[in-house]
Amino acid sequence: MTLIVFLILLAVGLVLLLRRRSRSGVVVVVLSLAWLFLAGCGPLTGMLLGRLQSGFAPDVAQWGQRNAIILLGAGTVRSGAGAIEPSLYANGRILRAAELYRSCKATGADCKVEVSGGDAMKLHQAEADVYAITLDRLGIPRADLVLEARSMNTFQNAQFSKPLLMAYGADKVVLVSSAVHLKRAVLYFAHFGIRGEAVRGDYVTARYDWLPTSENLSFADFAIHEYIGVARYHFYNAMGWNAPKIPEENVTAPTHT
Repeated sequence: MTLIVFLILLAVGLVLLLRRRSRSGVVVVVLSLAWLFLAGCGPLTGMLLGRLQSGFAPDVAQWGQRNAIILLGAGTVRSGAGAIEPSLYANGRILRAAELYRSCKATGADCKVEVSGGDAMKLHQAEADVYAITLDRLGIPRADLVLEARSMNTFQNAQFSKPLLMAYGADKVVLVSSAVHLKRAVLYFAHFGIRGEAVRGDYVTARYDWLPTSENLSFADFAIHEYIGVARYHFYNAMGWNAPKIPEENVTAPTHT
């Protein structure tokens, strides 16, 4: 996306120059180069990431009596051997969810890990099922795993988690994802009445350099995708295109005594 914006601006600037609108053309070309260097060299990317990731801790402040740790999917990949495995950006989330589960169990409370994610990569195996294999290897008992294998995006993560949380009767919900993703995730879950404590599984920063780097451009794309997701949510709400909002008390009210 960052490169697309650069190329569009550059193309517009060159067209203006060819049409002898030199002043406008030079301005647009300079803007395109400024966009590329500010994002690729770090300043713009750092600002975008900082605003998205601020305020999210790597741990939980306090556990409840019935705790649902919701692990949000980050995709899957097919390895060279043909096996379906968690993607690069999923591993930090999976490890954090396992750490939180152990921390929760140490308090003597009831704890579940809900893995939320369907087959968004079209690899014929849901993210929830793939991640469950890794969590099992990390020592999470299958009895404490809840798999939500239908959702194809973050909004559906929240939507399809709602009935699972109601059935479990969680009095504490923890959302585990990448720090760059958590603001949007919290917003979407709140839409369905789910107030979750957001915990980051990973945190990324821009690398400042004199020349643009692909890493910075990729991180800028991640950040812009999140800002667009938040803006789209508010636009859809204004247009009445989102599912109706659900009051918080109707979602995680305990069903067990």
